[in-house]
Amino acid sequence: MHQPELTQILRRGQVRYRLPSVSAAVYRDGETFWAETVGIADDTGRDATTETQYRIGSITKTFTAAAVLLLREEGRLALDDRIDQYLPDVRFGELTLRRLLAHSSGLQREPPGEVWETLEFPKGDALLAGLAGAELVLPAGERWHYSNLAYALLGEVVARVTGTAFAEWVDEQLIRPLGLTRTTWQSVEPAARGYYVDPYARTLRPEPALERDGVEAVGSLWSTPSDLCQWARHLASIEAMHQVQIMDDAEAWTLGHGLGLQLVRRGERVFFGHGGAMPGFLAMMLGRRTEGIGAALVTNASTPAAAVEEITADLVEKALELYGAEQDAWRPEPEPPADVAELFGIWWTEGVPFVFWWEGGRLHARPTENDKPRVVSAFEVDGPDSFRVAEGRERGELLRVVRDAEGAIEKLYWATYPVTREPSTFG
Repeated sequence: MHQPELTQILRRGQVRYRLPSVSAAVYRDGETFWAETVGIADDTGRDATTETQYRIGSITKTFTAAAVLLLREEGRLALDDRIDQYLPDVRFGELTLRRLLAHSSGLQREPPGEVWETLEFPKGDALLAGLAGAELVLPAGERWHYSNLAYALLGEVVARVTGTAFAEWVDEQLIRPLGLTRTTWQSVEPAARGYYVDPYARTLRPEPALERDGVEAVGSLWSTPSDLCQWARHLASIEAMHQVQIMDDAEAWTLGHGLGLQLVRRGERVFFGHGGAMPGFLAMMLGRRTEGIGAALVTNASTPAAAVEEITADLVEKALELYGAEQDAWRPEPEPPADVAELFGIWWTEGVPFVFWWEGGRLHARPTENDKPRVVSAFEVDGPDSFRVAEGRERGELLRVVRDAEGAIEKLYWATYPVTREPSTFG
């Protein structure tokens, strides 16, 4: 679909940041509705297209995190497990999977050695043996500290738990089932060539290809923006990944980290996503869960990293401006169950009035003076005269109905607090 406003953002960014080529896509409501590419893919001057693959670097880590969360869903591991439960006798075995996922383990950034000079990255037993020379540069949980080493260890955990090579298992469980046909561990033509753009001339220097580099769980994948948009839609459905674990920017709260996802605040909006960089390539993926809108962008240039962040954010914000979620029309619903209907109306707890109502097949409640989404509770039936908060305020807590001898509702208990029809003091 032709979207001139989005095209302008992409082309302006390509010129401003001197990118050999840049490819981007925007999704809305489960479908990629715009994709465009500008620039050259390689030394031959061949134009890049929307089907051209680029290396996506650390966006690969979102696949690693999703693999761990899938194993958790299957009951094969828990987030607060120590890594030595899966990597016996490993140094720093007291660190938890959660800490590694959130970049709060304190592990040094890279495996020991000058890996970005040798371009040789250890894996398997060599990776674990190399931990003898590694450092815990910060106490676990104290601060956010990005660590490729942490994600390399997570890849080893996945391989040990599944008994399958990490890349093969991710292919089987995530990439192929989601139909990500242009997402691969090695480049598949058409693929872009990675470059370093000379800072003082309009010339390109080829970067090393780094095929079969041994950093599968850290940054090996190749993909296209359309595939990344489809992946972002899947990530939006994994609730645990979006829960803030630690803040990188503790002063302004503009950047936090969930379980494998960056959480970026721009103005009043928080976007989920991740960036990626490998020699000759940069990538960015950002999305909004509420509106179901997001964008992905890739380029075959090593610098500047700020370029992909700015262009991608501009694309998403323009898409939100143009195609933000429309207000659904009000529609009547079937009658609610009679025993639930008894709960409707105003109740009081801690001196605050709450309104209870029925919508979308569920009981809801919120303070009467506040209708912000975060204070609305949505309940699921937990048994006779018993409901549990499934979403929102007091999530997980129980709402219990107390009846008198005649069966009339006498009061409620919500998270153990008494809830009555009239305001009252404690006790």
